[in-house]
Amino acid sequence: VQLQASGGGWVQTGGSLRLACAASGRSASAYFVAWFRQAPGKEREFVARISRGGTIYYADSVKGRFTVSGDNAKNTVYLQMNSLKSEDTGLYYCAAGATPINYSSWGQGTLVTVSS
Repeated sequence: VQLQASGGGWVQTGGSLRLACAASGRSASAYFVAWFRQAPGKEREFVARISRGGTIYYADSVKGRFTVSGDNAKNTVYLQMNSLKSEDTGLYYCAAGATPINYSSWGQGTLVTVSS
């Protein structure tokens, strides 16, 4: 499956952005779609994931602020990010896989910059 992430940009602290991850190709293998992010100089970290069945899981750092959702008809997963903080700055990747642990397909990343 091929993934295309979009929606990044610059936003002020406290603002919102919505990222999209569009899947094409063998989408049947993309049972789990997750968002990861990597801040400058830091390790990549998990943000949120959703299964094709609708099960959702968030990292503690984004609970209550981020919402992940999927549109199966459009093969697209969204990440609505509200109340953004400077520490949310980073390159956001979407990834897909058959299990919640191993992700075999990765998108190219979309940059999110949060500042005052």
